[in-house]
Amino acid sequence: MRRRSLLIAVPAGLATLAACGDDKSDSSKASDSASPSASSSGTPAPPAPKVVDGPLPAITAGAKLGEKPTVAKGSGTPSDKLAVKTVVAGNGTTVAEGDYIQAHYLGQIYATAKVFDNSYDRKTPLVIQLAPNSIIDGWRYALPGKKAGSRVEFSIPPTWGYGKEGNTQAGIKGTDTLVFVVDIQDTFNAKSSAKGKTVAQSDAKLPKVGTNTDGKAPSIEIPKGDAPTKLVSEYVIEGDGDKVAADSTLLVQYKGVVWDSGKEFDSTYGRKQLASFSLQQVVKGWAQGLTGKKVGSRVLISIPPKLGYGDNPPAGSGIEKDSTLVFTVDILAKM
Repeated sequence: MRRRSLLIAVPAGLATLAACGDDKSDSSKASDSASPSASSSGTPAPPAPKVVDGPLPAITAGAKLGEKPTVAKGSGTPSDKLAVKTVVAGNGTTVAEGDYIQAHYLGQIYATAKVFDNSYDRKTPLVIQLAPNSIIDGWRYALPGKKAGSRVEFSIPPTWGYGKEGNTQAGIKGTDTLVFVVDIQDTFNAKSSAKGKTVAQSDAKLPKVGTNTDGKAPSIEIPKGDAPTKLVSEYVIEGDGDKVAADSTLLVQYKGVVWDSGKEFDSTYGRKQLASFSLQQVVKGWAQGLTGKKVGSRVLISIPPKLGYGDNPPAGSGIEKDSTLVFTVDILAKM
């Protein structure tokens, strides 16, 4: 089982897409991660910190963006405010609070230089939302305004880290100030879209999906005729990222319609909110249709009833029994 970051809480699954009667979930994976949310301790969230320039310990090795850094032990008394420094200034999209970021990071204790977590050794960047209950508050306040392609170093006092309780699993005491180096690779929000090469849609028997990448919902045109009886999964836009595995957790934009009526029943675009979920938590058609596809892609999926909801659609979804479902899915990132 891949070790999960100590920073994160359990990503929310999609109620609409959840597989009926399927008890497989990400809860077993979440049990070996620590949730830093203020609500978990029953205490109110602290006010926003004042941001200052330092003091911050020096990066003594691995100074380039993307390299695992070595950070010196802090000297003197750390700031009781949020100390933030842009070490490398990127020129990508500006990060905003509420965005999801993709980043490599290293975290250590200010007073001892003990590293308690890093993503570089796992060779897998963290994808996480800068939102309450998703990540420790210091990240939410340190990173908005920075641009993708930047390296940012910051120190977090306990108030905006793990609080007075600390984090026993990570060896963090309730009095420890934390130091992070974060390499921001990308940022995603409700206007994010697939990135890649447009693929010809030449089969007249299949739905046609719009190829716009302006963050607006792509159109889905249902053809006349019967729905396919087997699963269909085709690129509309082919990205160049990693391939999705059967147990991947994904960050996506999507829209779903019923084949027979063309009626939309679910959409991240309408909610103006991205969705994240494990492929082990969704209907079989989604899991099978997205496995093997590349991150950055837009995928058309036509799901027959036996791989969707069959005769037991979610209450209030507007989906009739034995409906074929059609989705357009933008795979933004693996989490």
